[in-house]
Amino acid sequence: MTRTLYSIFFTLCIPLILLRLIYRAWRAPAYARRWSERFALGGDVRQGGIWVHAVSVGESIAAAPMVRELMQRHPDLPITITCMTPTGSEQIRKLFGGQVGHAYLPYDLPWLQRRLLRKLKPRVGIIMETELWPNLVAECERAQVPLVLANARLSERSARGYQRVSWLVKPMFAALDWVAVQSQAEALRFSSLGVDKSAMMVTGSIKFDFRPSAALLAQAHALRKNWGERPVWIAASTHAGEDEQVLRAHQVLLQTLPDALLILVPRHPERFDSVARQVSDAGLLQVRRSQGGSPAPTDQVLLGDTMGELVMLYACADVAFVGGSLVPNGGHNYLEPAALGLPVLSGPHRFNFTEINDLLQGAGALQLVNDSQGISEALLTLLQDSKARKQAGDAGLAVVAANQGALELLLQGIEQRL
Repeated sequence: MTRTLYSIFFTLCIPLILLRLIYRAWRAPAYARRWSERFALGGDVRQGGIWVHAVSVGESIAAAPMVRELMQRHPDLPITITCMTPTGSEQIRKLFGGQVGHAYLPYDLPWLQRRLLRKLKPRVGIIMETELWPNLVAECERAQVPLVLANARLSERSARGYQRVSWLVKPMFAALDWVAVQSQAEALRFSSLGVDKSAMMVTGSIKFDFRPSAALLAQAHALRKNWGERPVWIAASTHAGEDEQVLRAHQVLLQTLPDALLILVPRHPERFDSVARQVSDAGLLQVRRSQGGSPAPTDQVLLGDTMGELVMLYACADVAFVGGSLVPNGGHNYLEPAALGLPVLSGPHRFNFTEINDLLQGAGALQLVNDSQGISEALLTLLQDSKARKQAGDAGLAVVAANQGALELLLQGIEQRL
């Protein structure tokens, strides 16, 4: 009965959802394409294999090692990856090309999820992290599709939100066949929401199993070589309200290190142009990565306004600031720069990655900063002290190495359900 009320409410909201989609398409034209897939029509859906859902860019990148292993171990099983955003879709295409099927996940109405599952007929469904929808889970249970929640994470904040609608979500959590959870603290939160302890394993985060490819590192080395010996730092996945602070920190840094280069990578592509204007308004000379140019000695900012190149740009830097953390977004993946041996800076809002943040901070690999002044002070120390930089970078590499192995545990759990 509760899910029926949810479905009725969702149906009534469809006009508002479509208006929001139109608004997003106005800001980011990619949202105007492939609308039919949001109603389970069209898309490159491959039947009778493995279905993976990765909501957006971060989840797609996290899923990539798992998907590659599944392709290698089960070459006879087609794989289809669904997502929710154009940036996630572009990332999937960049990672896999035509090797996998791909479509948007439809809106969470029972007849739409049923239509998708009839087309997919998957032997197993794998949802990355915590992208759960009541009708999606219920229809998988109805169609007897085993459902795995992979690399599952649940912050205290998210758990409190779910508890407020426990009448709706507890049956959803209870219906999951297996949950591969990142930490013991998160396992307790999942258990309180209805996941059976026998259907859950603490595997750690598969993001620790991230290994940059030799080709990517070679590309980064070739790009960085063109810039000479200048100090380089990156501000990655920044949100509105952070770019101003990053640019102020860079202006202060330039007073001591006038040849320093900032690689600024906004989180969302619809902000690329507005951030470029902010850089110009700050009086800083910039080059845009999308235009294919290399920073001249006089350029002070490289704007990373492309998709799928973040890890490569990390590999070009000496120090990394991870965005979404100066504003209350909860931070982004700290393990990518750590796995590349970079000292990491984060703002105080890191609730999406609390356990990973604590591990890196405890090892001396990550430093918390509260504002532009904190960023500039930390940068001056690290960029002028190669020994301190290497010590922090090595500490991050050690944390990553010590926590690897989650991917193999996850794959073993998936194998049991195929």
